[in-house]
Amino acid sequence: METKENDKMEKIISLCKRRGFVFQGSEIYGGLAGTWDYGPYGEILKWNIKDLWLKRFVRDREDMYQVDAAILMNQKVWQATGHVSGFSDPLVECEKCKKRFRADTLIDAKKCPSCGGKIGAEKQFNMLFKTNIGAVEDENSISYLRPETAQGMFVNYKNIIDTFHPKLPFGLAQIGKAFRNEIAPRDFLFRAREFEQMEIEYLIKPPKDDEWKPVFESLKEEMINFSKDIGLDEKHIHPIEVAEADRAFYSQRTIDVEFDFPFGQKELYGLAYRTDYDLKRHSESSGVALEYLDEETKEKFIPHCIEPSFGLDRAVLAVLSDAYTEDEMNGEKRVYLKFSPNVAPVKVAVFPLLKNKPDLVRKAREVYAMLKKEFGNVEFDDNGNIGKRYRRQDEIGTPFCVTIDFETIEKDGAVTVRDRDTGKQERVEIAKLEEFVKGKFK
Repeated sequence: METKENDKMEKIISLCKRRGFVFQGSEIYGGLAGTWDYGPYGEILKWNIKDLWLKRFVRDREDMYQVDAAILMNQKVWQATGHVSGFSDPLVECEKCKKRFRADTLIDAKKCPSCGGKIGAEKQFNMLFKTNIGAVEDENSISYLRPETAQGMFVNYKNIIDTFHPKLPFGLAQIGKAFRNEIAPRDFLFRAREFEQMEIEYLIKPPKDDEWKPVFESLKEEMINFSKDIGLDEKHIHPIEVAEADRAFYSQRTIDVEFDFPFGQKELYGLAYRTDYDLKRHSESSGVALEYLDEETKEKFIPHCIEPSFGLDRAVLAVLSDAYTEDEMNGEKRVYLKFSPNVAPVKVAVFPLLKNKPDLVRKAREVYAMLKKEFGNVEFDDNGNIGKRYRRQDEIGTPFCVTIDFETIEKDGAVTVRDRDTGKQERVEIAKLEEFVKGKFK
């Protein structure tokens, strides 16, 4: 089973490179471990996921404020939160070949998986990427590439309060890059040194007893619903309660939403009740009061925070993993990506039956322009025979292919619409084509 799943992962990585989804970072120079570049289809897929996240968690709500904080922040931010002193992973080194590993990933804690040599004593390795700002390098010029997007929202809390005067509960939302100097990046997009997060810091009045639980459960349900939005199979989603001993010290409750990746069940999202830890730490460290004034009761307090956190790159990998399908059609083996139309990089592909027939090409271009205006991500394809075009569009996950043939011009003004998953073909009048496709997307 493990070999089969590893084989699936290799096939996904190969397809991603072959079809322009994801490339190795700095590939022509031999690559850079833990970095990945998104190609045209991968970038559209990623943006489709972002748009669905924004729709569910920001645009369709009245209690969310979206921000985009700077990647570089004052070093005092990370000192206040404990990242500078304690953002570490366990590191071990082979005494023979000098390769380094995360201690918690080794099957045999005493034997090097690379050369069989003896593993040395465990050390703590800080994962912050350290840099200097300005022309003079000294202690005051130190900054860090942010290891998470959360703190950019916490340090902007006062700006939002002063500018918008929101009523509790409300949330701050952000999509942005984060960086961690991973000891051993692995599993393709799953664990990388540069990645993108979609996070919310949802602020509530300091609760009495269990008053926070309904909000927590509501956000958990929205996270599961988002998984459905992007087309993930519900059977592959597992909300796991994190034991107290395994939670961050500031978290009163944490749920990891895990997914069945080809390499095993691993964390996809996280939901944590962070209490007032972050705002209190920043208030104490900066000397700036980060209290909330309740206009009705005139009470001042530091809000508590519930944080839904999403790894965008992991979401992309989960979507690719669930979508990757092998079957047989018309007696031939076929590989295709069974994307939900919500996230498919190309919604519809339009073909002239033959590329050397000007009337067919002209009509196909008209249909293409019409659909592109309505659906945006539409592709015109006249390269190779019709069978090869179908296979190519199947492999990038295009839900529907529209073919303009001689009957379109000479007879019925209709086109052939082919369904990716079943191969079924239907004749649809051009005048009804937009509504037909829209109906399939519901």
